[in-house]
Amino acid sequence: MYEDADEKMTSSLSQIFIQAYRDLRPIAPVPEFEISFYRFANINNTIRLRQGRLFVRLSDLLEGAPEPVLYAILHILIAKLYRKPIDSAPATHYRKFTSSKAMAEKAQLIRQLRGRKRIEGSKGRHYDLDEVFEALNLRFFHGLMARPQMTWSGKQSLRRLGHYDAAHNTIVVSRIFDRAVVPRYAIEYLVYHEMLHLRHPVKLRGSRRSVHPPAFQEEEKLFPQLAEAKQFLKHLGNLD
Repeated sequence: MYEDADEKMTSSLSQIFIQAYRDLRPIAPVPEFEISFYRFANINNTIRLRQGRLFVRLSDLLEGAPEPVLYAILHILIAKLYRKPIDSAPATHYRKFTSSKAMAEKAQLIRQLRGRKRIEGSKGRHYDLDEVFEALNLRFFHGLMARPQMTWSGKQSLRRLGHYDAAHNTIVVSRIFDRAVVPRYAIEYLVYHEMLHLRHPVKLRGSRRSVHPPAFQEEEKLFPQLAEAKQFLKHLGNLD
């Protein structure tokens, strides 16, 4: 019987899903399920249980991935849904694949093409992020670092104080810092920390992502009020 490429992929994916499900839940019958690739803006994967039926969406960036990689992500999704322990081997296998240079570059391109970045602007009521960046650039980088897009977050987030979005070349700072009670050194440290992420991009060390490598940590120590800034951040939520 003839099957086109899409039908073969769907059939193969279903078989992998069934195998992953049975490995985790050998006694329970396999429920009805739908599994498909979806145009996420990143390497996202989801699983939902609705009225006894499972709906699985895998990032279309994983189309064509080796079967062990597909098995690994399905194992992880099913384990999380049913609160089962995640085997280290599939977790490591999936992490190594998605953290490879080729996949990282592909994911970044997709985020640029599909993702949207809400830009609130760099000028706040008390601090101008562009000015803060340029002052730090002169002090620590001889003015040689190209300034990315600087923006305040839409909300006063305490969960995510700041981050560098490589896909959109943007540094985002929580608006909670744009207050008169926030000392200059606190926001300078936060922006400096994100500038170091530009200087030291995330790299893969074996199967692990190296977010703050030794060189990053050594340069961070050059910030003169590092201890004071970290202490201030610990009590940021207690400010009036």
